[in-house]
Parts: sequence; C-alpha cells; structure tokens
Amino acid sequence: MSTNFEELDYQQTELGDLILRRRRMVSLEAEVFEIKLGDSFLMSSLFTKVEIALAQLALAELSGSNLDVVVGGLGLGYTTRAALANPAVGSVVVIETLSPVIDWHRRGLVPLGAQLTTDPRCRFVQGDFFQLAKSASIDPENPGKKFHAILLDIDHSPRSLLHQRHQFFYEAAGLRQVAAHLHPGGVFAMWSDDPPDEEFLRELDLAFADTRAHIVTFANPLLECDSASTVYVARFLGEPPS
Repeated sequence: MSTNFEELDYQQTELGDLILRRRRMVSLEAEVFEIKLGDSFLMSSLFTKVEIALAQLALAELSGSNLDVVVGGLGLGYTTRAALANPAVGSVVVIETLSPVIDWHRRGLVPLGAQLTTDPRCRFVQGDFFQLAKSASIDPENPGKKFHAILLDIDHSPRSLLHQRHQFFYEAAGLRQVAAHLHPGGVFAMWSDDPPDEEFLRELDLAFADTRAHIVTFANPLLECDSASTVYVARFLGEPPS
C-alpha cells in the first residue's frame, strides 16, 4: 500500500512520546491523520466508526433537550463531533490530559479542530479525567454540576491501560465515582478495543442499574477485512445498586 508520511508535531509527555502525523495513502486516495503515543496508536482518522458510535449509542438512550455531556479523551475529536451533531445536546465538556492534543485542535493541525473550537457549546478542559472523576466536580469550572452523559475513550480497554494508575477506575468503586456525576437516568458509555469483557461487565453491574456491551464492526482496509471494537453503555438510575 503506497503511503507518504509527514510528522506534524512531536512532544514528550509523562505518558511517552506523542506524535501527530499525516499519512497520504495513495492506493486509498485518502489523507489519514494519526496519533501515536509511545509504541501505541491512539487514533486514526481512517477508523472513526466506533468513536462516532460511542456518542450515538449513549445519546440514543436519553430523551429531552439541552443535554450536558462530558467526553473523556479528545483525540482527533470524532466522538465530540458526533455528540455535538445531536440536536438535543446543549453542551459538551471535553477533558484531555495531554495539552498538545488540545493545542493541535486550536492550531488547526487536525481536520476537526476549527469546527470544534468554534462551536460555542464545546469547551476543552486540560486535566486528568480519572482524577476529576474521583473528585467532587468532574468539570472544575462548574462545581457539583451533574451531567446527562459521560463518554470515555482514553485507555485501549479495561485491561490495556495507558497508565496503571487508571486501574482503579475499572473496578466497581471507581465506576461508582463516575456515576455520581450523572443525573438520575444518565448514561455512562465507554470504548474498548477488546471484545466484551464479562468481568468488567460485572463491575459495571455493581455501579449501574442497566449495562450492555455493543460490538461495532468496521471495515479495515489495511488488513483487508472487518475489525471490531466494543462500546459499553450503562444507565445510572440513582443510588448505585448494593
């Protein structure tokens, strides 16, 4: 497969070397943007179906208007754009731990940067999603505010983490902490690159009243086959089940 590469930015971070690059895939007649952290690929604009489904599956569970949404992990912005595309959404707060990623959007280095940074409903927060989920306010600018949906796309899966300090979040106690930031009836949804994990679903059941795992398939032209990821969706009905 014929390609050309251009490195758009390189930054050293506490999680590893962070690289934004643009790849021109001649055989696909496509321009692809990729984010790499250390040895791992975090995001590619060639594969966005699951990131979009993350927002769509979660918001399909909700009714009403002027919904307030939190997105954990900005990446190339496809989950955020999908949330903003829903006319019922009134605000989206995007929490991103890596400040260069926010900077790429503000500088217009990535395709969705201008769209997201000019939407008055969208606000970026530089911070650690997992630490904010443990605190009294997941949105530092609005102490105590509750949200209708929290969407998470940071770690590769509950078993494959960008940093081991995230492990607490994928246990019942950590999931109850994020549930506390939701309105009753609110939804927590999460992307995973692994197949549905029965042990993690049991942990979700201890924090939420209704949990499901959706398998989302997508075409993978690099492997010339279909690939699949998982979107977990869980509803918070009030007090976590005992």
